[in-house]
Amino acid sequence: MASQVGNPGESVTDQTRTCLAEVDRILAEAGTDKTRILSVQIWLADISTFGQMNAVWDAWVPAGHTPGRATGEAKLATPDYLVEVIVTAALK
Repeated sequence: MASQVGNPGESVTDQTRTCLAEVDRILAEAGTDKTRILSVQIWLADISTFGQMNAVWDAWVPAGHTPGRATGEAKLATPDYLVEVIVTAALK
């Protein structure tokens, strides 16, 4: 399992891209990839930004390998964080 947040000062779109790029890196380091993701939780500081996050998500997730996902609104560690992605994946 890995949890990632974006870089402070970035938009929701850019923070989502940053999170998912880091997820890719961590999965590769563990010898697996995003086709092996079992579940995802995404927390947004403001649920009205769902569409911005979801556009990045839809472009990133491989067709035919969409994992179970829950998305909600929550206060994150600092106001600078707009999105947090928590991923659970299986090893190959």
